Amino acid sequence: MFGVERAVASVRRLHDTLRQAGQLSMVVVALAIGLLGGYCAVGFRLFIRLVNELVWHQGPYTLEYIAGLPVWWKLAVPTAGGLVVGFIIHYFSKEAKGHGVPEVMEAVALRSGRMRPRVVAAKLVASGISIGTGGSVGREGPMVQIGAALGSTIGQWLKIDQRRLRTLVGCGAAAGIAATFNAPVAGALFAVEILLGDFGVAQFSPMVISSVAATVVSHHYFGDFPAFEVPAYSLVHASELFAYAGLGIAAGFAALAFIRVLYSLEDVFERLRGYPPLHTALGGLLIGIMGLWAPHIFGVGYEAINEALRGNLTWQFMLVLAVLKILAVSITLGSGGSGGILAPSLFIGAMLGGAIGTVVASLWPGATGGVGAYALVGMGAIVAAATHAPITAILIIFELTGDYAIILPLMISCIIGTLIANRLQRESIYTLKLQRRGIDVHGGQAVNVLQRVPARAVMRAPHAAVGPGDGLAKLLSVFIGHPGGTLFVTDTDRQLLGLVTADEVHPVMRNPGALEGLVIAEDIMIMDGYPRVAPDRSLADLMHLMQGYRGEIPVVEDGRLVGAVWQEDVLERYNAEIFKRDMVGSMVSAVSMERMASVPAGRDTVVAEVPTPAEFVDHTIRELDVRKRCGVSVLMIRQDTGGGEPAHVIANPDYRFTASDHLLVLGPESKVRLLGSGVVHDA
Repeated sequence: MFGVERAVASVRRLHDTLRQAGQLSMVVVALAIGLLGGYCAVGFRLFIRLVNELVWHQGPYTLEYIAGLPVWWKLAVPTAGGLVVGFIIHYFSKEAKGHGVPEVMEAVALRSGRMRPRVVAAKLVASGISIGTGGSVGREGPMVQIGAALGSTIGQWLKIDQRRLRTLVGCGAAAGIAATFNAPVAGALFAVEILLGDFGVAQFSPMVISSVAATVVSHHYFGDFPAFEVPAYSLVHASELFAYAGLGIAAGFAALAFIRVLYSLEDVFERLRGYPPLHTALGGLLIGIMGLWAPHIFGVGYEAINEALRGNLTWQFMLVLAVLKILAVSITLGSGGSGGILAPSLFIGAMLGGAIGTVVASLWPGATGGVGAYALVGMGAIVAAATHAPITAILIIFELTGDYAIILPLMISCIIGTLIANRLQRESIYTLKLQRRGIDVHGGQAVNVLQRVPARAVMRAPHAAVGPGDGLAKLLSVFIGHPGGTLFVTDTDRQLLGLVTADEVHPVMRNPGALEGLVIAEDIMIMDGYPRVAPDRSLADLMHLMQGYRGEIPVVEDGRLVGAVWQEDVLERYNAEIFKRDMVGSMVSAVSMERMASVPAGRDTVVAEVPTPAEFVDHTIRELDVRKRCGVSVLMIRQDTGGGEPAHVIANPDYRFTASDHLLVLGPESKVRLLGSGVVHDA
């Protein structure tokens, strides 16, 4: 144990030295993440192979072998695998559930890239068992989450600041994709286009380094071979591009169907009651039943994809397999399984493209390329449409083929598919999962800092209220004494009936004397079409409601007007939360009890994180008078959220401590260390 601590201290000292050199530090760390991510990818593939050998009693996966197994075997293996995966997710790491990428996006958007280290092991084991026992999922999504968690762990371990920690998460994700597909450029593009959305050189360069390093490791163990048996391609006639455009249209609708079926079945399984691991076992049983007739849907499905690329399947069977794969993936993930959706997207695209290519070849036999070319382009088109990331999809297929000639039909199909899917549904297969959790990644990472701030935190008392029978004189007098541009119309019980804006009153101002007895509030008030919110509605939602709306937003509870939210108050709170988040992230990254940081407040003054003393539990800062009693100031509190990422809050006098809290304190080094040891006494 002592040796491990010395090694950790040595690595941190090395990192501190490199950090003085600026970007060189990120280059070295990115290289390390890439190498480790590559070895994780190798280990993941070997683990899947081991599970295959144990449960199916055979080495390399072949469709002929699985098809010849007894019925009970093909039912028992996926069911048992689902049960084991359910246990791992339920008891060890809930983040390992699902396809992984949305969890990484959530960590980047809400927690500056912080992920629990246990995700690396949990996702590797859970997804390996799920895939190895026949779960109809891919290994790319798990590798994204494994690599991202690895990058996050290393970054937190080295006390990296928030902005660069997000970059390291992207490095890990890029390494996972690159090592899986032998596609370093696509790996880096995946990270910046889907996860981070930041194409800056300072962010993109480390991801390229990680991708290349991971690919080198993958090449060393598995050779420089593409993931699929890619057919030769040639564009026979320019008119064939119309067929690829049609493939893009079909891919857009197929991707939309995939997304909707996936989340519909997820809702179905979530409504089931009972022990969650049993839901996953039920999902495995359903996959086994489907596999009795079509073993192609078991696992990642690469062998079936190769069959489509070689043109060995009929177009009718390929269409059936595309539909079955959508159902199988949705059942596996919806029931609580673990695995990715990228390989299933490639599977669906290969079958759809192969079917369309077969039909086109039969109608115009001398003017079209091979069926495999359409299958290949279909793979990229479905990935692009489902993820709304056409650049990544194009680069993945291009790196698989190494043939520039396929770029033109690939671009046409991917862009058309993406446009159709995006037009019909704003959210991608990744962001829809976050949107269902109330997280908007389109508004930027910063908007989500208001997700947990309720409207009641900024609402003002609704002093600008009038009755429905109030005349013009009353309305004008209230407007004059009210700084805003909105009056709320309420009855005697404060029930909100409508509102009056300055735009409604302005036309009658030209001749107020003539209309004074005629105009009353209920004649000109707006009764609907304006936003209204509950006191607990988040300010993140309010920011979206304010788009295109001028004036104050009424806050109602059981129909009664209880307050009003002003836009400037929301923006002020937004700025305060951004400042708080950045300050918390910077201080948390830099400070720990093992490594105190001096601050300019005094020669002996330090900032450090300490556990909450037993005497502090269930008392507030005000009650304890910490500053006077202990000689230190509490700056922040790190809260244990019970299995998820810790939350950091700014200290306030009425905060009540819990036993699991950790305190960020400022004071003389001797008093801080005394408090850190649990000793509380008057200063």
